Amino acid sequence: MKYIGHITRWIFILCLPLLLLSGSIGWVVNSLGTYENGFEKYNISRSTGLTEPELGKAARGLISYFNSGEELINVVVEKDGQPFVLFNEREVIHLKDVKGLFRLDYFVFFGTLIFILGYDAYSFFRKPRREHLHNLARRVIWGSSITLGIMTALGVGSLVGFDRLFLQFHLLSFANDFWLLNPATDYLVMLFPQGFWFDVTITVAVSTAGAAVFLGGLAWGYLRFRPKT
Repeated sequence: MKYIGHITRWIFILCLPLLLLSGSIGWVVNSLGTYENGFEKYNISRSTGLTEPELGKAARGLISYFNSGEELINVVVEKDGQPFVLFNEREVIHLKDVKGLFRLDYFVFFGTLIFILGYDAYSFFRKPRREHLHNLARRVIWGSSITLGIMTALGVGSLVGFDRLFLQFHLLSFANDFWLLNPATDYLVMLFPQGFWFDVTITVAVSTAGAAVFLGGLAWGYLRFRPKT
């Protein structure tokens, strides 16, 4: 039982970085502002010939697709006054693979959340309240510290070599080459140039680190200022 206790404590600690990271990814992916800011920053309306309202329609279509039960995406926008199917067959297949990654992200988020809440509830009823809170605060500090280390590495790696990280991510994440798209003809790349993904990566890293600092600060404050009696 002693070894099981050590293992579950470390699982709890390691679940915290996964929870914060997957939560940040889910938040960024489902935020319409993420898309709109990127479209404006990289002047996507000019490079695609789509108006801002149509770009917004495309973004909402992507968000809806990632959260739906639809197998394949079909986004129709208006270009030059005519209906226009935005993504070709190759892009549609790639987006199906991307949707699978986002579903995995949701699974990680809810799985780690359930484990953390379940473990915390078990510890709460098993130990005295003061001891439970003390142990919980220490584990949160450990988990937050690991999160900050990982996000720092991700941020530094992105700043010094995002091209290589971006390539390795695709090689590891996809079992096919449908992600190899033509930026001159494929709208998925026109809508989301590599700079957009760099900004998203930094946003995810900063928001995850910020959540870790907040939780770690609360835990440290409790240990530092808790009543001594």
